[in-house]
Amino acid sequence: MPTSNAIKHADYACIAVIPADNILGENVLWHAKQQMIYWIDIEAALLQRYNLANQKIEKFSLPQRVGSFAFLASEANDKNNENQIIAAFAEGFAVYNFTSGNLRWLDRLLHAAPGLRFNDGRVDRQGRFWAGSMVEDAQLAEQSGSLYCLQRGGKARAHLNNIAISNGLCWSPDGLTMYHADSPTHQIFQYDFCPLNGTLNNKRLFATAPDNAHPDGSIVDAQGCVWSAHWGAGKVVRYAPDGKILREVCMPVSQPSSVAIGGPNMDWLMVTSSKLGLNPQQAAQQPEAGHLFIYQLDESLGLSEQTCLLQV
Repeated sequence: MPTSNAIKHADYACIAVIPADNILGENVLWHAKQQMIYWIDIEAALLQRYNLANQKIEKFSLPQRVGSFAFLASEANDKNNENQIIAAFAEGFAVYNFTSGNLRWLDRLLHAAPGLRFNDGRVDRQGRFWAGSMVEDAQLAEQSGSLYCLQRGGKARAHLNNIAISNGLCWSPDGLTMYHADSPTHQIFQYDFCPLNGTLNNKRLFATAPDNAHPDGSIVDAQGCVWSAHWGAGKVVRYAPDGKILREVCMPVSQPSSVAIGGPNMDWLMVTSSKLGLNPQQAAQQPEAGHLFIYQLDESLGLSEQTCLLQV
């Protein structure tokens, strides 16, 4: 595995830097069965995976930009085929086979075209895929973004509206609390979550990031703590369940974008990053921007990645 000379950040050693060179790396996931790390480059419309066995990156072209994706449960895959994902593409939800190129649309959302695109998404503890949209071009967008849940029959339902950039979606270990951020507000909120029907109630403030930090992708660990990538501030912050800051991982790039906890012992913190919008001076100061970083945690904190259940 490519190393980074075990640079120490907030007591965590950065044990590897995977040279992805992404424009906008996002949505990192650990695939325990395959022992691979998956993530996307939104702007390049690429799905990527890093194979621990041979230390190689494979890249798969996508039919259009994708904001987020998740693995399908085994019973939802084609027989003997583990190469399908559920994805929130720019214009809607679809099942995509990234080796054959077969695309099956589930729900195309009309509003997702003018000035909007899908962004962060994740599967809840019951197997539903959620994804939020964001305002990409305010001059073209006729409405704000929303947070959608893809029902098991394949149709999407909006649960939250009036969102600028939907991000930070994750659930507590018991599945009773949902976390969500609207990045430009610098705030992370939590909701009471009903596992049975997926409804949200009792919105309240969980944490507020500094003015230079936009809460991006997040994950909840086995202790119920929230890890949040702080875009613009060059940090990943670990929050206690009560919202207090426990740890900060300072990074050599200013735009960390998503986080996951995985690895063979579920004790790796994996962080994607972006070089989108960096000026020449900033890019020169951040030669690793766009790469994937792996930090060694001091204990096993990862939870198994939930797979998506579909009945279509």
